[in-house]
Amino acid sequence: MSKRIIATLVGAVLLFIWQFLSWSLLNVHAAEQMYTPNQDRILEFLGGQLEEGHYFLPTVPPGTSQEDAQAAMEAAAGQPWATISYHSAMENTMTMNLIRGFAIDLVSVFLLVWLLLNMAKLNFSTALLASLAIGIIGYLTIPYLGAIWFKTPSLGYLIDAVVGWGLVGAWLGWYLNR
Repeated sequence: MSKRIIATLVGAVLLFIWQFLSWSLLNVHAAEQMYTPNQDRILEFLGGQLEEGHYFLPTVPPGTSQEDAQAAMEAAAGQPWATISYHSAMENTMTMNLIRGFAIDLVSVFLLVWLLLNMAKLNFSTALLASLAIGIIGYLTIPYLGAIWFKTPSLGYLIDAVVGWGLVGAWLGWYLNR
């Protein structure tokens, strides 16, 4: 039991540290946080136009007929479009976000440890490859799917999947086979 706890705690710390470095010092996700010198004017305009929420522009209002929706989609082809996540006030929730982030890392690594310890022939390469597979599955089914449909940047998430889960897999492959 203590082996599972140590494996989980150290794995979660490794994943958390990588995520912190990825979003801060290494700025792997720079493409998701681009700067515009027009930000103050844009935010002022949005504040007078939008309620808090997530928007895809252009789109049609609820209840639009299928024919009208199709016509609007055809008219929008080749025109500018945007996705907007608008919040009316920035809140300093860093402490709680860090706690929640570490909590999901703990749960995720715990689930991986459980899977690995239920494998008949666990060795270093199996642990590493299983961990990488989980990271890549997570990447393909969530951020990359967003990149396909909404043209969102996803390279940073791929790097996170490989490096973060690679570190965890290397740790677990070494520790669980001692």
